Order: sequence, then C-alpha cells, then structure tokens
Amino acid sequence: MVKFGYTILYVADVEKAIVFYENAFGFSRKFITPGNDYGEINTGETTISFASKKLALQNLKEGFIESSLEDKPFAIELGFITDNVGDLVQKAISFGAVLATEPKKKPWGQIVAYVRDPEGFLIEICTPVQ
Repeated sequence: MVKFGYTILYVADVEKAIVFYENAFGFSRKFITPGNDYGEINTGETTISFASKKLALQNLKEGFIESSLEDKPFAIELGFITDNVGDLVQKAISFGAVLATEPKKKPWGQIVAYVRDPEGFLIEICTPVQ
C-alpha cells in the first residue's frame, strides 16, 4: 500500500512561509525544526511541508528550478477547497498572495480562482466539485 504523505515546497524562509499559510488560509503549524530549515502545517490528511532552499541543495546537489513571482508558475498547484472562494482569495491577497485568476464559474458549476503565494507557488482556491 502507498499513501500520499506530503508535498514539500522549497522556500527562502521556512518560518515566513508557514506564517503566510497560517494567516492566509487558517492552517496550523505542526512543527518547525530548531534551525528553521524544515517545517510542516496541518492541512487535513496530507501535510504541506516547507524546506529551505539551503536544505534542498543538500539533497539535490545539482540544484533545482526555484519558484519565483517573476517567472511563470510551475505546472503544478496546491488546491484548497472552500465554500466562499471570493472571501478566501481576498484574505490570501491581504496576507501577501498575488491574484493570478479571478474567481470564475466552470461549466460543471464549480467556482475556481488562482493566486500565487509570496514565493510564487500556484494555489487553486475552489468550491467542492458537485
């Protein structure tokens, strides 16, 4: 059996990233290492984790493509489900997210919007699929 355990985002400042997700989305901190190079937040069954770019380079000696607001987002997103997309988008923006796409109703009835976190990672904010 395989279980999806977590997604790790490589960030410049782990503490700052965790504070953004706590404030913008209401997630709670699971833990952060004493050196502030790795941390996790509680998001439900699957955890979002953060590793400093310095720590990531210890594991990936040849480097990696860094996320940045100056570049297009990666072809991957975090998806957060809510009953009120517009309110959550505005809350996220108030804590430093950047609007990528206004809320839009899809043909199947779902409301979907996109923001980018301060590190440039893409976040979908949507209603549940009916």
